[in-house]
Amino acid sequence: MIELILHGFIDRPRRKQAVVPRGIATGDLDRVFGQLMGPSIDAADLYFQHSRSESWTLEEGIVKDGSHSIEQGVGVRGAISGEKTGFAYSDEIVLPQLLEASKAARAIARDGHGAGKPLALHNARALYPAIDPVESLPNPDKIALLREVDAYARARDPRIKQVIVSMAATIDTVLIAASDGTLAADVRPLVRLTCAIAEANGRREQGYSGGGGRYGYREPLENGRALRFADEAVRQGCGP
Repeated sequence: MIELILHGFIDRPRRKQAVVPRGIATGDLDRVFGQLMGPSIDAADLYFQHSRSESWTLEEGIVKDGSHSIEQGVGVRGAISGEKTGFAYSDEIVLPQLLEASKAARAIARDGHGAGKPLALHNARALYPAIDPVESLPNPDKIALLREVDAYARARDPRIKQVIVSMAATIDTVLIAASDGTLAADVRPLVRLTCAIAEANGRREQGYSGGGGRYGYREPLENGRALRFADEAVRQGCGP
């Protein structure tokens, strides 16, 4: 699992404008800790995070807005030396940058500049599937899902003139490595779908409903939740 997550920071579909870092293995982490630790350093840890998200908005039956973003980085908590703690950060998850960050964090802790709180490391049971919701549905199917909810909402009441349907997904991957050999990881998917009625009854009425969870895009449609969001938005906008 840990090795998969380490390489999962880099084994993501390549997209235009996306910076894809190279692979980091547990042996590389040993090298970083070897440089970070020393006689005056009591403990240290590394915090890796990679977040990828997207959003889609359908208005008047047309995709009016869409976005995709990737954020990543690694924080080095440079060691508690007595009461001193140093921090360094890199947005590139590559070995050379990790080694540079470890040097900086160790120097800060040793020289007495900077302070911070230690990371909380623990092992937790899996509460949701480690899936990538962004890739759980092809893009044409995502648009089809938005249009299905839009058509369903309009069919519920002929007075409805404008419907806005949006959905978003995020995959957040976290890995914490501690100098005592502890590795803790989490993969956190999140999907949200909303339906809004912006015009009904011949005037500007509003109705809104939505929700989400830690699953892929298919689940809201397969369990009927997406259409129930539309039902509630129509109820609010048009009345019983």
